[in-house]
Amino acid sequence: MSNQPSNQDASINIVRAKLEHLDVLAPLFDGYRQFYEQTADVEGARIFLESRITAQESTIFLALGVNGEGLGFTQLYPVFTSVGMRRAWLLNDLFVAPEARKQGVAEALMEEARTFAKQTNAAYLTLETAQTNASAQALYEKLGWKRDTEHYFYSLSL
Repeated sequence: MSNQPSNQDASINIVRAKLEHLDVLAPLFDGYRQFYEQTADVEGARIFLESRITAQESTIFLALGVNGEGLGFTQLYPVFTSVGMRRAWLLNDLFVAPEARKQGVAEALMEEARTFAKQTNAAYLTLETAQTNASAQALYEKLGWKRDTEHYFYSLSL
């Protein structure tokens, strides 16, 4: 796994998050949740992330600045394609701290996710975003992602 893709700003370092990154990662994850109108809960975020990392249930890439400050993260969950009989990845979370936006952080995280998916021989990466999130949609399309126009996605709240 590269720590710095060739097209990435040298002031951004992408690492695979480990337990020792929780102090930097948890506030970013809490900011992400607040963006989606959830109540602030840094301790709950820390516990959730610690569980995901410890159980190896997700892969989290963390963008760090030159002084080790957290700039953003993306979290991938494994899924599988039965038809293709291969692993795939759900890019479930992508967040960049407000002060780090428009600096290439999201693009660097997305490219690291793509590299990781290829390295794990995944069939595809998938994600969803709000219909109103035009800036995210523009980034995804710039990076070659295609909007699905053939399928409906359903969910069941429990």
